[in-house]
Parts: sequence; structure tokens; C-alpha cells
Amino acid sequence: MLAVAVLAAGKGTRMKSDLPKVLQPLAGATLVERVLSSCRSLDPQRQLLIVGHQAERVEQSLSAHSGLEFVLQQPQNGTGHAVQQLLQPLGDFEGDLLVLNGDVPLLREQTIAALLERHRASGAAVTLLSARLDNPTGYGRVFADGEGHVSAIVEHRDCSEAQRTNNLTNAGIYCFNWRQLAAVLPQLRTDNDQGELYLTDTVAMLTPAMHLEVADADEINGINDRQQLAQCEAVIQDRLRRHWMDEGVTFVDPASCTLSDGTRFGRDVVVEPQCHFRGSTSVGDGCRIGPGSLLENASVGEQVEIIYSVVREATVASGCAIGPYAQLRPGAQLAEDCRVGNFVEIKKSRLGRGSKVNHLSYIGDAELGEHVNVGAGTITANYDGFNKHRTVIGAGSKTGANSVLVAPITLGANVTVGAGSTLTKDVPAGALALGRAKQLVKENWQLPQA
Repeated sequence: MLAVAVLAAGKGTRMKSDLPKVLQPLAGATLVERVLSSCRSLDPQRQLLIVGHQAERVEQSLSAHSGLEFVLQQPQNGTGHAVQQLLQPLGDFEGDLLVLNGDVPLLREQTIAALLERHRASGAAVTLLSARLDNPTGYGRVFADGEGHVSAIVEHRDCSEAQRTNNLTNAGIYCFNWRQLAAVLPQLRTDNDQGELYLTDTVAMLTPAMHLEVADADEINGINDRQQLAQCEAVIQDRLRRHWMDEGVTFVDPASCTLSDGTRFGRDVVVEPQCHFRGSTSVGDGCRIGPGSLLENASVGEQVEIIYSVVREATVASGCAIGPYAQLRPGAQLAEDCRVGNFVEIKKSRLGRGSKVNHLSYIGDAELGEHVNVGAGTITANYDGFNKHRTVIGAGSKTGANSVLVAPITLGANVTVGAGSTLTKDVPAGALALGRAKQLVKENWQLPQA
């Protein structure tokens, strides 16, 4: 059996934030969400989150995670003290305990799986993750033989000059035999510089102790301040871009683009510079995105072009062209082969196949049939000051430039709206609708004299 405990009680003072450190966002997910997801494939029988600072806020943010148990550490008196809080909830547990840190979000699933495999295969009482660092200053040193047996962990401040030449460091990630750990946890003492209970001290009490050296030292990067947060963001973004380039996506300028874990691309997608993908966004085969576009929780079909535009919580079917400088807001749905052009905003509306809204228009709370042509400057006036109302435009209809359709209103199929019209009443199919003042021309007009 396997239990996973995530240490998430710290305040994160150096973040200088009202938000608990473990709730800081990283590539579209919080730090602690990333840690939890990294061990999901292990299918643990118990998942425990040790909380302290703003515990209620942390619990609320993770309310959708089923089966997650919250354990309060109050006050926060070190990592050993945190794990001591598990003695009661895991009182009758038989199995292994994996201890992770809520502010170490870059661990790969395969690394954690390898740690657990090494632990179980060796029969160790504890197996810890280690890493070789070019500059190990400040890190505890791991001393071990060629077979991975750990003889000691010495904190940097306690190392001799000779010991400090060892660059094998303790990553603070452990897999314990829970019964053996539970027996020694009460023996921890606070006789150290910080006056805290250190989980590291249990390693010297448990035999045998093993270590697994991680291949990529970036995986064990912890986050204590905004600079480290930015560094981890860069690592994740590089991983994501490399993954999708391996899957057949072209990034013209990879470093200028950012992705979320929920982004999905088809093949032969070209991403131009300065494009950003947020939330659960999918982009189909053969699309060209950007430059300068933002897609968030968007669904985009195949062979779509989006240039200098924003698409949020909207659906774009295959063959569409968006932009430049268009905004598709939540609820926008474009059928195949639609065109949405310069400075057009569409909200909570559906455009039928082949419809075009090419210039300077607002379409809100509307239903457009197939092959509707919306003239430049057309506005659906959907809000009366209290409620939103719907506009329906039938297939094959055309609106002239600078038309205003005051909702609620329905235009039948093949309607033509004259330029500059303001319409407030329904229009039957096949009609020409005009709603503007009669033109008045006064010849030989001169301005009044002062």
C-alpha cells in the first residue's frame, strides 16, 4: 500500500504575497496541484495534505480533489513536526509513505515512480531523492557508497571543507517504510540552529537508507521567492514546447510563446511569435496561430488561421479565419469557413457556415444562419439597461454598413438591410429593410455669420 503526504503548511514569507505559497500559479496550475498530479499515476491508497498557513483557503482551493485528506500542523515547527502530525491519521496504516513538498513542482511522474521502485526493490527503511548540483552551497550533502547505501546526510553549515567538495545533495523527497518511520518520529529533537524538528534526522535512525540520484537536477528546484517561481515557469514552458515540437508543432520563436498543461495541438500547426495558450485549449491540424494571439479554454478546428486576436471560451470550426484584432468572447461559436476580421467582437453568438463579419462590428447574443454577410460597423444592440436580448439573422442575409439591430429582433432568410439603418422590428424573409432618416440637402449653404 502507498500513502502520499504533501507538506503544504508554510507561509512563504519571501513571496511577499497574500496568497499562500503553495497556491501560487505556475503554467496554469497551482504549485500544490502540480505536486499532487505528479504522483497520480501511482494510484496511492491515501493522499494527505499537511496544511497550516491559511489552511481553510488551501483546502477550499483543492475541494475538487476527491479523496484528499487534510491534516493541520499548528504551529509550524519544521518538516519532522509536520510528518509527526500523521501519526494519528495513519495509525493503522501498513505500507510505504511518500513525502513530497508542496513547493517543489517540477518532479516528473517517472522520477517519483523510479524512487518508489528503488525503495521497494531494495527493502530499505527509507529511500531519498538526491541530485548533483554545480553549486551545492546551502544544501545538505548525501554521503553514500557506489550501491546507493546512505551513510550520512550532513547539513552544509556542519560540513568540513573536504565534505563540502561533495556535490551530491538531499532533495528533501523521501519514501519511508511507514511503520519504521512511525517508531522513530517521537525521537526527533530541536537541538539545531533553527530550533525545529527535521525530517532529515530520521534518515540516521533508519537502516538501511538508500538514495536515488535524479538525472535532471531542475526537477528538485524549490520555490521560495518570485525569482525562483519565474525560473520554474521557464523550465515548464521549455518542457511543454519541446514536447509539442516533438509531436509535429512548429514554433517560429519558441521562447516568446507560453502554454498551459491543458493545451493540445494537432499536427502541422504553426505557432507564430508572441502567442499564448491558457487553460484547456485545443488546436486542430494545420492551423496557423499568430503572431500575437491569446487562446484561453478555446476549441479550434483544422486549418484555422488566427492573427493578432483573442479567443476565450469559444469554439472555432475548421476553415475559419480570425483577425487581425478580433475578440471572440465566451460563448462564441463559429461554424465551418467563417470569417471574422478587423476589430470585431463576438459574444455568446453562433455564426453559421460561411458567414462573414469582417470589419468593426459587435455581435452579441445572436444567431446567424449560413452565409450571412455582416457589413462594416454593424451592431447588435442586445442590452436594454436591465436585460440581454437575442438577435436572429436568417441564412443568406446581408447588413449594410453602420446598421444597428435593436434586440429582440428576427431577420428572415435573404434579408437585405440598407446601410445606416436602425431596425427595431422583425423583417420577413426576402425583404429589403431600411430604417434611417430621409436625407436632406440644402444647396448653397453657408455657415451663420457671427
